[in-house]
Amino acid sequence: MKVFWTKINSVDPPDLSEDPEYSQRLQYLGDKQQNCNIRLSHVTLKDEHMYYFRFITDKDKWIGKPGVTLNVTDLQVESPERVTEGDSVSLRCKSSCALTDRATFIWYRNSQPLTERRDRNNELLLQSVRREDSGRYSCAVDGHTHISPAVQLNVMYPPKNVSVSISPSGVIVEGDSVTLNCISDSNPPAEISWIKGGTIVGSGRIYNISKISSDDSGEYKCKSINEHGEKYSDNVTLNVMYPPKSVSVSISPSGVIVEGYSVTLNCISDSNPPAEINWIKGGMIVRSGRIFNISKISSDDSGEYKCKSINEHGEKYSDNVTLNVMYPPRNVSVSITPSGVIVEGDSVTLNCISDSNPPAEISWIKGGMIVRSGRIFNISKISSDDSGEYKCKSINEHGEKYSDNVTLNVMYPPRNVSVSIIQSWGGDSVTLNCISDSNPPALNFSWFKENETSAVGSGQSFSALQSGRFYCQAHNQHGSQRSDAVTVTVAGRLVILYISIGGVCGAAVIITMLVIW
Repeated sequence: MKVFWTKINSVDPPDLSEDPEYSQRLQYLGDKQQNCNIRLSHVTLKDEHMYYFRFITDKDKWIGKPGVTLNVTDLQVESPERVTEGDSVSLRCKSSCALTDRATFIWYRNSQPLTERRDRNNELLLQSVRREDSGRYSCAVDGHTHISPAVQLNVMYPPKNVSVSISPSGVIVEGDSVTLNCISDSNPPAEISWIKGGTIVGSGRIYNISKISSDDSGEYKCKSINEHGEKYSDNVTLNVMYPPKSVSVSISPSGVIVEGYSVTLNCISDSNPPAEINWIKGGMIVRSGRIFNISKISSDDSGEYKCKSINEHGEKYSDNVTLNVMYPPRNVSVSITPSGVIVEGDSVTLNCISDSNPPAEISWIKGGMIVRSGRIFNISKISSDDSGEYKCKSINEHGEKYSDNVTLNVMYPPRNVSVSIIQSWGGDSVTLNCISDSNPPALNFSWFKENETSAVGSGQSFSALQSGRFYCQAHNQHGSQRSDAVTVTVAGRLVILYISIGGVCGAAVIITMLVIW
């Protein structure tokens, strides 16, 4: 019913043809009835064993005892499992067959015959072994086709050809994911450390930075080490590009800035690649370049400045900085309100206009004397005593300046009107003169005789041809005023003047004149 070969003597042994190690190499040559011969191909030392024939009928199960012993003769390579580069290594081709002394051996590495014979009898000598000598070695006897099983020669060596690759290989922008790969040839495989600026920052063949920042810029190298030595890669540079940040302005000198000084504004900007710098004042670009130098600063340069930092990855503005240029007073002048004619009793304001930084202290000067302080000089009810030339003095810590003089010409109507007598000894009249204080001077004069409504004369002088009490009235565009009355007596060539200045004084004057006459 069934026949098979097996190499296990047991109650229920396995069929050799179903064993994966034999199924491809085992072939039945007979008919499995009367002839059960088999062929076993590609025999190795592992096939050396006792084999049994097994057959099963409808009556019972049978196995041939004893079995048949298969003896296998073979070539074997004896080799150390691990050698270190530079060692001298001897590989020996060993055979269980009896060979003649004249037998020669052929050596193979990775199934390729070695072109240079380095054998001595059945030995292959590798002096100062190299890593290139690693491989699977086998041998054969010249004249025979059988080749020994291959033996692995594993040459150990320290790291060499250590280098770093960067991915991506082009421009790296802040926020990108970057991978550094340490390429190292060593046996056994080396342990890898990553070094930046002398400090170990990672380990492992792959060093990944998921979101790279400018802080990750710098020089990197990897260290490859095994038990046979160590080696460093060359430095590679991670140059992380990023838009401008931390933009600010510094001012030199940093203290008080006085007109005429040299002032430098410096735009401090962190970016990669370096940014282009523009300077902005009042919304207008006024200069470009990181340094903005004003050799002789003036008050016109005062104001708020900021710098704009821009590269291909973005832009950023600094905060505003203020240039506050100090300067002494200038353009000092005085304005008068009201600006037209000023009449006694008016309210008049003098305003000292002064351009300075810091604001100046103001003093008002009239006739060489300081009469007031403060930018505004107000005279609530002006009088003629306030007439005159005024100027203001503007002073701060950087200098002083005077305005030009301005004149306050206070107009007022006639006052202190009086009559003076010019005696005439050769005629029959008395000349009276009207004296008046006014601004502008009175030009219109009227003469009246007391108790009469109509004027008896005009002009500043008046000739009285008869006795009586007379007074004058002075006029200008701001008003008029009359004098006190004087008494005039015309009597031939005698002129007696009674000045009404009181009873006692009048009597004394009359008596004195009579005595003189």
